[in-house]
Parts: sequence; structure tokens; C-alpha cells
Amino acid sequence: MPEFLRLQTPADALARLFEALPEEAGLGAVAIPTPRALGRILAEDVRAPHALPPFSRSSVDGYAVRAADTFGASASLPAYLRLAGEVLMGALTTLEVGQGSAAMVHTGGMMPPGADAVVMVEDTQVSRPGEVEVLRPAAPGENVLQLGEDVKAGETVLLRGSRLRAQEIGGLMALGHTDVRVARAPRVAILSTGDEVVPPDADPLPGQVRDVNTYTLSSIVTQAGGKPVLFGILPDTRAALDAAARKAHATCDVVLITAGSSVSSRDITSEVIAGLGSPGVLAHGVALRPGKPTILAVCAGKPVIGLPGNPVSALVVAGLFVAPLVRRMLGCRPPLSPRVTARLTINTPSEAGREDYVPVRVSGESGTYDAEPVFGKSNLIFTLVRADGLVRIPAEANGLAAGTLVEVLLF
Repeated sequence: MPEFLRLQTPADALARLFEALPEEAGLGAVAIPTPRALGRILAEDVRAPHALPPFSRSSVDGYAVRAADTFGASASLPAYLRLAGEVLMGALTTLEVGQGSAAMVHTGGMMPPGADAVVMVEDTQVSRPGEVEVLRPAAPGENVLQLGEDVKAGETVLLRGSRLRAQEIGGLMALGHTDVRVARAPRVAILSTGDEVVPPDADPLPGQVRDVNTYTLSSIVTQAGGKPVLFGILPDTRAALDAAARKAHATCDVVLITAGSSVSSRDITSEVIAGLGSPGVLAHGVALRPGKPTILAVCAGKPVIGLPGNPVSALVVAGLFVAPLVRRMLGCRPPLSPRVTARLTINTPSEAGREDYVPVRVSGESGTYDAEPVFGKSNLIFTLVRADGLVRIPAEANGLAAGTLVEVLLF
């Protein structure tokens, strides 16, 4: 296949894939209960229907006071204030703090009119009924959460494309958003091929291996926000792959085919993909190790990716192409990929002209991390199990010397 000889850089290949997709590659939105939205992507901006806090409240247990009445107070010369009463929790207070008075208030309790600060209970003592001694001065606003200090009414609090974490779920519930519109998760078909591949619960015969890629790719898809759809293990026949690929293309939003992407008489994946619709195959071969025989295609508006069969290669390719693709379809804002800077412990070879992704084990403390390469062939899945992340060696480099500071993309 001549296109296999014209290798594209990973960045160029991904850009070409995105350019061939419709400008609006999203799949619409669905409304779901907010408690079930953890990890989902917002389909629209969220505005605050009211302020948070909705009233000024105390952040500590203590006494609501007029700050001016406490100026100059000390343990040796306390300020004596009349106790106006106690602010009841969960109710509109009828108390009012005037000059020379204070009101007992609990954490989260409403600030009574007239008070502009709270003295912590530890900084007070009661000498006689109806009177409180203040042992240190309070500044205006001290220990008070002001009305709207967290969120103002009408403020945009969450942007479309945000991934909902635990704190976003809590914020939505605090504002009364019990339902939320999120991007529909793309259905990602996963087809595993190979006469030698058997299910994980099988006892492999000589020459057989258990299916790894179906489950690692499912995990990558799920982490990115997609919904994996497993099509099982297919035999190495064109008829079987063609039938499964057509069904996957018709029923899912993305199609992933593992193995059958390299150049050999038995590898017919590229031809099957080309038959799914135009424009078809955009790249067959990427200047990348591991993962050189990757296929990227768009067929009748749907992305189709052929991944190498070796587990390490498949995982690296999925991280570079599948995860960004799923996030784009979700309209997800670019994630902050976890990464650390570390010092390479040994010389690490590479071949100029292709990007190398080398698994490394990270050790040490912040600011003095070491990155120790974990060498292994691309069909050894525990090469990645033993690693904490990947180091990218640029295509123009012939390797990196020991002691080089590198950026580790953490798993």
C-alpha cells in the first residue's frame, strides 16, 4: 500500500482527521439528573438563578457584633456587650444587634441586622448572665460570608464543555439545578480481530493469546467520556470483518478495529474501512513508535480508526487519537493532562524521523523526580503496568541523554 510509505506526524494525522469531520461533530444533548452526571460534559452554560450564599452568614461559632464595639478589646481589658439572644438555625432571625450588644450565632447561621462581624467563641467568655466579654477585636467582615460572596445572581458559573467533577455536582445542587443537560456520549464500537485471539476467560491453546485490547480500549473510551460497544472477536476473514464493520458503522458513532492495520496479505482492514464511505482512509501509517501502522479514516461522516494489535501500541495510539477524538465529539474543553518534570536516569535511544513514546517509572520527590525507562516490546502489556507515564522523544532527536529533563505524561 503506497500510502503506508508516506508517514504523517501524529499532530498532522490528528489534524487531518479532525478537518475531515463535520464542523459540529457533537451528537446532541440529553437531560439527566444531576447526581448521575459525574464525569459527563456540560452541553450548555449554567447560570446562577440566585446568589450564594443567599444571605450573609457566620463562618464560625461565636457572637455577631458591631466590629466598632470591639476595637481595643484584649484579655486584660475586654469589651463588655449585652447579649441580645441567639440566632436560630434555619429560620429568619428577628434579632437586631445595636450599639453595645451581641447575638450568639452558630456556623452557617444568618447574620442579624446591625452586625458586621463575628467574634469566635474561643475569644469570648461569659462573666454573668446576659453579658459577654470580648477578648480580642474583630475587623468588619471578619468570620462572615457575605451575600453573593461565592456566586452572584445571574453569573455564569459553569461553561459548556466542562467535565463535571464532585465539586461541580455539589455546586449545581446548591443552586437547585437538580437536572442538567450534558453532551450525549458517543457510542464507540470496538472490533478485535485475529484467529489467535481468545476471550480472557478461556484457557489459551498453544499459539493463542487472550484478548487484551478490547478491554484496554474500552477503558480509554470510558475515561474520555464515550460509551464502548463491544463487537467481540472476529476471525481473520474479509467477510467477517466487513460484515461487523458495516454493522458497527451503522449503529455507532465511532469505529475502532484492532489488528489488521499493518502491511501484509492478511491485513485487509484498510480495504474494509475504505468501503464504509468517503472520503475513506486519510492516513495509513504514522511517524510514531509504537503505533506506526495506525489507520485514520472518516467514512460517511463517522471516524474510523485501525489500531495495531500489540497492546502497548494500541494503548499509545488510543491515547493520542481515540481519547482526543471522543473529547472533541463531546465538545469537551481541553483537559489539563497530568504531567511532571523529571530527570532521565539513563541514555534512551530513538530513531530520528518518528516520535517515540517511552514508558517510564517515576520516583523521588517533587522537584527531584527521576524517570527510569521501562523497556519492552509492544506486545508486552506489563511494560505499561510497570510504568507511571510516557516520555515523548521528538522526531528530530536521535535519543535523549541521561540527565536530560523530560516531561512525563502520567497515566
